Amino acid sequence: MARSDDDRTNSLGVRLDTTRKLTLDLAAPLSDADATIQPHPDASPAKWHLAHTTWFFETFILRDHVPGYRLHDERWPYLFNSYYEGEGERHARPRRGMISRPSLDEVREWRACVDKALAASLPSLPTAALALIELGIQHEQQHQELFLTDILAAFAENPLEPTFGAADAASCYSTEPLAWIDGREGLVEIGAPGGFSFDCERPRHKVLLHPHRIANRCVTNGEWENFIADAGYRTPSLWLSEGWDWVQANSIERPLYWHDDGSHFTLAGRRLLDRAAPVDHVSYYEADAYARWAGARLPTEAEWEDAFACSDPMIGHQLDTAGPVLAKSGGGPFGDVWQWTQSAYLPYPGFATEAGTVGEYNGKFMCGQFVLKGASCATPRGHSRASYRNFFPPSARWQFTGVRLARNA
Repeated sequence: MARSDDDRTNSLGVRLDTTRKLTLDLAAPLSDADATIQPHPDASPAKWHLAHTTWFFETFILRDHVPGYRLHDERWPYLFNSYYEGEGERHARPRRGMISRPSLDEVREWRACVDKALAASLPSLPTAALALIELGIQHEQQHQELFLTDILAAFAENPLEPTFGAADAASCYSTEPLAWIDGREGLVEIGAPGGFSFDCERPRHKVLLHPHRIANRCVTNGEWENFIADAGYRTPSLWLSEGWDWVQANSIERPLYWHDDGSHFTLAGRRLLDRAAPVDHVSYYEADAYARWAGARLPTEAEWEDAFACSDPMIGHQLDTAGPVLAKSGGGPFGDVWQWTQSAYLPYPGFATEAGTVGEYNGKFMCGQFVLKGASCATPRGHSRASYRNFFPPSARWQFTGVRLARNA
């Protein structure tokens, strides 16, 4: 192996170790009971996230590429496979909160064993396995964000309103004036330009942009309060038909975790709303209704990506080794909240899934989902990029999802 290959392998090993350690650090404040509960079928227990990301590395790296490797426990793949049909039957997703065994400590022990085996095998792994380790790192970073959003959902169900961690006091910044950025017109290129990307970000291709403008910042809590005060949740003409049905069926009156007294529940417990901070935990339905109320619309993913292609995705309020942060005022396009677009999550022209079972990772979800762009305060720093395509169904709002407006020029 050439020296440059050694350097790349060593760098990969450092990033793998850093990523795996951050997941453990996130779980450190939790009891076994905290880590086992599942607040709703779309969320997963914290313990499950620790186990599933370990299953990924054990299955696709150690089992498939390390001769003689034996599974830590042959029963556990059934429990911790998520949706990979190629790996056989698995435990039902809505019942992950029923997995009281293995314990949190047993899962940590399993992680330690897998990490030790990964470190020992890394210098001799074939190129294909190294590419899967990169995918595994990116996959675990996604689960770090899910870990935080899911534990927030779990703690929000507790009348004692426990805190996951401390956070700075709400900012005293005034709201940045809303301004409109002229977007480019004509043919532009979107999609991953190089480096690591998920298959859904490829291939890079041309799209036609029509005259438009995009907001310089996200919609704030204070602006959302005005939407509520103006009967936004009670005006059917603002809503898509499915969205209005959702509002009525679920008695939706405000963003998730908001309370009548002007507070909201966060990872740092109950706090007063910061009116200057970006609104979060809103669905696509709510985002679309707000945009219509504001005399605007949601951007397309191509408009958003082209507008912020040169922005630094490392800048912004995001998760790092210092721990999770709250959405704050004054952030750029990356950080604070993921931003809904009006674009359905569909394949790009020429899209091809990855070979093998990992090809199930993205492509099979290209139905009934909408694209979000940017990053959130729970996204690991360095994970996102302009071409990144986050996606959720239109009713989802337990993630840190917010709104950036656009309009026709």
